Amino acid sequence: MGTHTTEDGVGIFFKDWGAGRPVVFSHGWPLNADAWDAQLELVAAHGYRAIAHDRRGHGRSSQPWDGNEMNTYADDLAGLIERLDLRDVVLVGHSTGGGEVTRYLGRHGTGRVAKAVLLGAVPPLMLKTDANPEGLPIDAFDRLRAGVAGDRSQFYAELSAPFYGANRDGAVVSQGKRDEFWLQSMQVGIRGALECIAAFSETDFTEDLKAIDVPTLIVHGDDDQIVPIVASAMKSAQLVPDATLKVHAGAPHGLVGEHEKQFNAELLAFLEA
Repeated sequence: MGTHTTEDGVGIFFKDWGAGRPVVFSHGWPLNADAWDAQLELVAAHGYRAIAHDRRGHGRSSQPWDGNEMNTYADDLAGLIERLDLRDVVLVGHSTGGGEVTRYLGRHGTGRVAKAVLLGAVPPLMLKTDANPEGLPIDAFDRLRAGVAGDRSQFYAELSAPFYGANRDGAVVSQGKRDEFWLQSMQVGIRGALECIAAFSETDFTEDLKAIDVPTLIVHGDDDQIVPIVASAMKSAQLVPDATLKVHAGAPHGLVGEHEKQFNAELLAFLEA
């Protein structure tokens, strides 16, 4: 574990486990690097160097007033990769982290990157517009902002249900998993949480996706209630030149149980290919 200090003085907490080819994980909103612990342990145990950071404003990283937007998130990731002098990297991003990875690739290129994985990722654009009718209306994101600005503790507790699909008939999601979501969410500074909503919902990643010139695995659940697949993975797979799309039938946004096992197997296979 360590802390990387950005050019604007923000401390970015990161985990660095194992040795071998580096696999760098970017987490979703409103979580932190702990959301990837199972995958970090998995890839490190299979001979890879597993790295994950807390995005600025989240978890154990600093909570700055400024810089809570996608370009800076991508620059923070670039700074960490350069500080550790990582090469031949596999970037893995979930949800907002998928946006962070995509903007990094569009903004900083693939000179240090060999492959990418986008899981339940927000690109190309979550917000509904005339050009993106499959997106979600601004009201959906305004409700997120209202929840965070109001009783955020109760809001996060309730958000864990659609996040993991616990509100679906027959779902098997433990209370412990939902409590874990709440605990990580409560570590986000309110400024960073609010501004990140705009970052993941209003950033258009179309041109970034087109610029990705490395093999990219796109994985998405077709019952994702947070990032609907029709406005995200289905479009991203058409925009990335060398993309492989894996659709998980019935899977929610946050993968648990058999859905997580399926993703883990796909991740290892992609790393080893």
